[in-house]
Amino acid sequence: MALRIDVLTIFPELVDGFASESLLGRARTRGLLDVRVHDLRAATTDVHRSVDDTPYGGGAGMVLMPGPIFDTVDAVDPPRPLFLLGPGGRRLDQAMARALADSDGFSLLCGRYEGVDERVRRHLVDEELSVGDYVLAGGEVAALVVLEAVGRLVPGVMGNDASAGEESFADGLLEYPQYTKPPSYRGMEVPEILRSGDHGRIAAWRRAQALRRTLAHRPDLIEARGGLSADDEDVLATWPDDTDPDGATSAS
Repeated sequence: MALRIDVLTIFPELVDGFASESLLGRARTRGLLDVRVHDLRAATTDVHRSVDDTPYGGGAGMVLMPGPIFDTVDAVDPPRPLFLLGPGGRRLDQAMARALADSDGFSLLCGRYEGVDERVRRHLVDEELSVGDYVLAGGEVAALVVLEAVGRLVPGVMGNDASAGEESFADGLLEYPQYTKPPSYRGMEVPEILRSGDHGRIAAWRRAQALRRTLAHRPDLIEARGGLSADDEDVLATWPDDTDPDGATSAS
């Protein structure tokens, strides 16, 4: 059964266009993802199709009115939970993306301008969801991030489902270095271990590289895992660091 994701926005072409391309587009065609994009302006009744108005109490900017949002939800009955994309919400991470991919479906409300009427936040949406501590012009770009992060984890969407389990953050670590042909380029060599054909030793080497890369660039992720385990220490001791911080070796 396809994972249904509804997106409520005033820029439906932006979201639908992105969701119709590449990995997500193929998943929709194959019936693995059911992405439905709803135009909030379709629920308006005035000739200007107004979705926003000035804030009570004064202030700069405009605020999305409750009417079109409530009416759209009433009309399309989107799957719950309904997330308002905004800075005050729970931070999207890989664990949450996995949980959403394993769910029965969810919906995203894209804010715009100075935000949405507080009655939407308090009485309509189930939770607020953030993609980071920075300011965007609206929730559409954030919605694309959620679609990409979640959609690719739905079984069958990626050509090789094992890839999702080996990427950055899948095990709380950054991903190990990747190489492809040619084996030697401008004096830079692909590590010999990767050409050995010994998959057990390759897996151990990759684990050591992932640990080292995370320690160097995102030590907070190691702390979040409770520090290095005894197995981690053993792997690091077994595989000395004979590469540069990004895993490349140089020809002698």
